[in-house]
Amino acid sequence: MPPHPQAKDLDSHQRDTLLQVFQHPTSHNIEWHDVLVLLRAVGNVEHRHDGKYSITIGSENLVMLPPKHKDVDVQQVVDIRRVLTDSGWDEIVKELEEMGKEV
Repeated sequence: MPPHPQAKDLDSHQRDTLLQVFQHPTSHNIEWHDVLVLLRAVGNVEHRHDGKYSITIGSENLVMLPPKHKDVDVQQVVDIRRVLTDSGWDEIVKELEEMGKEV
């Protein structure tokens, strides 16, 4: 991953998931699988022996349990948004919104 995140590093599905994560009000329909695909594209994701996921994006770290259902809950979205923001991905979201997601 380059030191500065870029929208071109993501495919259209990953960009859509990124936009969903930053959506206000928080979306309740973001699938865990889609989040994992996005997080793997922007950082490192390790499935630990205890069932948790260790996520590293830039210098930010997050440990998460997978949701009980297919969709992530609001607190998980908030945690993911924080790590992505601290890694500069919020600027990419602003660019995508200004461009109408056309990259």
